[in-house]
Amino acid sequence: MKKKQNTKKFTLIGVLILSAIVLIADCQTEETGIDPIVEGFTFDNYPKVDGSTSTDPLNKLLACKLLGIKYKWGTSSDRVSYDYLWTLKPIFKSKKDSQKFTKLVKSSQTHQAFINLIDKEADIILTARPMSPDEKTYADAAGASLIETPIALDAFVFIVNPDNPVTSLTIKQVQDIYTSQITNWNRVGGNDMEIKPYVRNPNSGSQELMESLVMKDLDMAEFSEMRELEIVYFMSEVIIRALYDISAICYTVYFYKEHMWRGANTKGLAIEGIYPNKENISNNSYPFTAEVYAVIRSDLNKSSTAYKLYELLQTEIGKKVISESGYINIEE
Repeated sequence: MKKKQNTKKFTLIGVLILSAIVLIADCQTEETGIDPIVEGFTFDNYPKVDGSTSTDPLNKLLACKLLGIKYKWGTSSDRVSYDYLWTLKPIFKSKKDSQKFTKLVKSSQTHQAFINLIDKEADIILTARPMSPDEKTYADAAGASLIETPIALDAFVFIVNPDNPVTSLTIKQVQDIYTSQITNWNRVGGNDMEIKPYVRNPNSGSQELMESLVMKDLDMAEFSEMRELEIVYFMSEVIIRALYDISAICYTVYFYKEHMWRGANTKGLAIEGIYPNKENISNNSYPFTAEVYAVIRSDLNKSSTAYKLYELLQTEIGKKVISESGYINIEE
C-alpha cells in the first residue's frame, strides 16, 4: 500500500513540476514543409519501423523526410500527463494518413522492438543498444539472424536532484553504490544523506547498458527492506525521480535527457571528471559512450524499402537526418 501511495505521490508531483516546465519552456515551434529527400517511399510501401524510446524522434523524422510530411518540434502538452516531452510532431493532411503513420512508425521500447523484429512484426528497428543475451537466445530459437549496424553515438548518463552538491563520480564509486558498498552521499563528497538508487526493469535498453558498460561482471546488491532498490519501468519516471527525490541517483541516455527532456532541471554527473557533452561523446573521452544501431534481419530482401532505409542511414543524406534529430554522427 505504501509503495502505491508513493507512486501516486510521484505522479502528482510530476504533473505539477512538469506543468510548470511547459509554461516556462520556450514552446515556439517551427513548422517545416519538405519535399521527400529520396524518391520511392510511400505509405503503401514504407517499412514497419520500431525502436527504443529514445530513438522515437529519429524514426519519426526519417518517415516525415521520406514521405514528404510536414512536421514541427515542440512539447507534447496536448494532454494532461507527467511525461511532457520535447518531440517531433508530424502534421498530417488527413486522419487516414495519421492512422497509417502510427501503424508504420512505432516505439515499443528496446526489448519489445527486438522481439518484434525477430517475429517479423517489424522490418527495421533503431535501438540504443545491441541485442541482449536473452534476445539472442530468442532469435536463435526462432531461426533468426540479425545485422546490427552502428549509425550514431549516444552515452549512458547518471542524473541526480539539482540540489545534490555532488558533481562527479568515479566508475568505482558508481559500482560501489549499486553493490551497496556506498550507501551515503557523504562518502562521495555530498551531504550526510542516504543514497536512493533507482534501476530500470530487466531487458530495458538502459538496464542492459548499465550491466554491460558499468557493472561489468558485478551483480547489483539485493537491497533490504530498509534500503529499497526501486525499479522504474519508464524512462520518463527516471526524470521524475531525479526531480523530486533529493537522495536519488538514476540513469538514462544522453539523447533522452538533453533532447527529449530539455526543460527538466535534472543534474547530470561527470564520470571520472569528464562530463557527458557532445564533444566528450564525439571523441570518446566520456567513459560510457554508447552506439545507436540500425538493426535488420539478415534475410531481409535487399530490394525492399526496409533495406533501402537501412542503407540510407549510412549515407551522407542519412547522416544529415541523424544530425537534425539531435544524435551525434559517429564521424563527428
